[in-house]
Order: sequence, then C-alpha cells, then structure tokens
Amino acid sequence: MLDVAPPDAARRLGWGFVAGYAAAYMSAIVLLISPLLITLALKVDALVGDKQAPARLSLVAGIGALVAMVGNPLFGQLSDRTTSRFGMRRPWLVIGLLGGSAGTLVVALAPNIAIVVLGWCLAQLFFNALLAALVAVLPDQVPSTQRGSISGVLGICLPLALVCGTFLVKEFSGNLLAQFLAPCVLSGAVILFFVVRLDDRHLPRADRPPWTLRDFARTFYVAPRANPDFAWAFASRFLFVLAYAFLTTYQVFFLLDRIGTSKDDIPHQVFVATVVQSVLVVAASLVGGRLSDRTGRRKVFVFAAAAVFGLAMFVLAITSSFDGFLIAMAISGLGLGAYVAVDLALVVDVLPDSEHAAKDLGVANIAGALPYSVAPAVAPAILAAGGYGSLYSVAGACALLGAAAILAVKQIR
Repeated sequence: MLDVAPPDAARRLGWGFVAGYAAAYMSAIVLLISPLLITLALKVDALVGDKQAPARLSLVAGIGALVAMVGNPLFGQLSDRTTSRFGMRRPWLVIGLLGGSAGTLVVALAPNIAIVVLGWCLAQLFFNALLAALVAVLPDQVPSTQRGSISGVLGICLPLALVCGTFLVKEFSGNLLAQFLAPCVLSGAVILFFVVRLDDRHLPRADRPPWTLRDFARTFYVAPRANPDFAWAFASRFLFVLAYAFLTTYQVFFLLDRIGTSKDDIPHQVFVATVVQSVLVVAASLVGGRLSDRTGRRKVFVFAAAAVFGLAMFVLAITSSFDGFLIAMAISGLGLGAYVAVDLALVVDVLPDSEHAAKDLGVANIAGALPYSVAPAVAPAILAAGGYGSLYSVAGACALLGAAAILAVKQIR
C-alpha cells in the first residue's frame, strides 16, 4: 500500500505517492483530452463532411460539456458520502474509468451524429466521475505545505497528457477505432495500478449525513456572498478555461481553413504543436509551483499566467502560417504551465468546507467544464462575423479578464 495518511502540516509525502498520483492524473486527462484535440473532430468530419463539421462538432462538444458540468460535482458529492469498505474515492475511480471507456467505444463506432452525442455524453459523465474522485485525493492526502509543489507536478501532467494523447492518435493514423481506444487501454492500466495501491480515505456509516433534495441542489452551488474568494477563483478559472476551450476545440479547423493543412497532415501538425507547447508548460509549471510555495503567494502567479496566455491568443489571431501557429502555442505554453501549477493549489486553499472537499472541488470544476459548452455555442457566430481572427481575439480578452478576476481574492496572497 502507498504510505499516505490524512494531510498534516508537519508531515511530507514521499515521491512514490506523488509519482503514482501524477501518473493517474495524467492518464485521466489523456482520456478526456485526446478526443477533444483530434479524434472527435475527425469522427464528425468523416460523418458529415467539411462544410457541416464545425457546426456539428459544436453541438457534440457543447452537449457533452453540459453533461460534464453536472457530472463532476454530482459524483464529487457522492464520493464524499461513500462508505464502501474499499474507500471513498476508489469505487468511483473504477466506475468512472469503465463507464467512460464504454462511452468512447460508442463514439468510435457511431454511424451518425446522434449516436456520437450519446456516446460522448456517456464518456463525459463517467470520466468526470473519475476526475472528481481523483482530484479529491489532493485535499485528502496532501498537506497544505506541499500543495503548491504537488499542484505544480500535476500541472506537468497536462502537457504530458497532451503529448501522449496526440502521439497515440498519430501512431494509429488511418484507424479511427484504434485512435479512440488506444488511450483508454493504456491510461486505464495506469489508473487501475494507482487504484490498487491507494490507501484510500474511509468514511464510517455513522458519520454520513442525510442527503435531502435540498442537499442535492446544493451539489451544484456554493454561495458567492458567503464565499467570495471561492467565487472569484471560480470566475477566474471559467474565463481562463473558456480561452483555452476556443483554442483546443477549433485548432483542427483553424489549421484546415486558415493555414491550409491537409487532413492527412493534421495529426502530425497537432502533435508537433503540442510538443512545442508542452515543453514550455512543463518548465513554467515546475518553476511556478515551487516559487509559489516558497513565497507563499498564489495570486501573482495566476494573474501573470492568464495574461501571458491572453497574449498568445492575440498572436494566434493574426497569424496565417504554421510557424506563427507554433509561436503562439509556445507562448500559450508558458501561460498555461504557470496557471495549472498554481490555480489548483489556490482553489484548494479557498475551499468553503474541507470536510466536503470533493463536492466543492466539483463545483470548482464546473468552471473547467462549462466553457466547453459556452465556446461551441458562441463560436459559430464569432466565426461568421470575423473568422478566426475574431475568435482568438475574444479568447485573448477572456484570458485577460480571468487575470483581473483573481486579483479580487482576499483570503490568500
């Protein structure tokens, strides 16, 4: 078993636990992000053709994101109330993995857009159950003095997941079924290894409070007036992720339409751009997380990171070459890396109730899911009005507003 215990400021977790946790977290991101980066767009394009694909992708991604928005806090609440002898988080890690993989298979085999929507909703619902339980391991197991550093390590998981996911898709180019399922098989093995070794937190049945209809409604809500710092952190994350959602959801069509990339070259170009971005995400994440812990500051890092990401979106808005696309991705990597390194630690520091961490983190994660519905909903109108220049200018403005919102947090520096 892994040597873990309830978080204590006087103790420090060993790198064995950190490595296993990071690998599982990275694998969960691979499951969620791989279809969004490439395969979902390719599947939709294969079913409806070039002209209808962007609008139909908006439909699929938007509905799936709404399901994710509901699923994350709901399963977080269920995880907080689980009294299984296997622990509070472990059952949902397994259920989420199996259910999400089944949904991915449905998408891969779908004969029409309606079945794609159904499969993607299943995948989003269950993968978010997995993610809700996995994120709750942080406040369960990690002392506050290590949260910045470990959040920085988890920040590295995003770029590594992007590289691994796009690499797997590239390696199975030409076989769409394998492109969907390879991430499920490999990531699933890593997650199950972590599940087996996790010394999970247990909740005695006597300590489980009753759950009313009112409690269910509260699953999706944290009062902003009573918890203003949490509300501002939520707003900042929402705006930043909205900018990122514009980038990831439409980068395939940006390359096809603005850059003139052929369909056969899309997996390779996305992989190259992801590697460029990821190298800088890793560097910025490691440095940002460590500096945040050493200085005891969170806000300045989140502010600077969001501003840099906004700059990258403005660069993307004016470029018309693949080299320019790579430059924008490199700049975005700096901002994204510093942001993911510190944002999670900041959110954990302002949670309203540590006894219901998974529920409150689930609410916070709505800010990470809702933008993937908002972006597809508004993008077609923006594209019709001004093309990709306008789309990524809007993305840049969202990132800058996210930077400004974090300054309103008062509880932490």
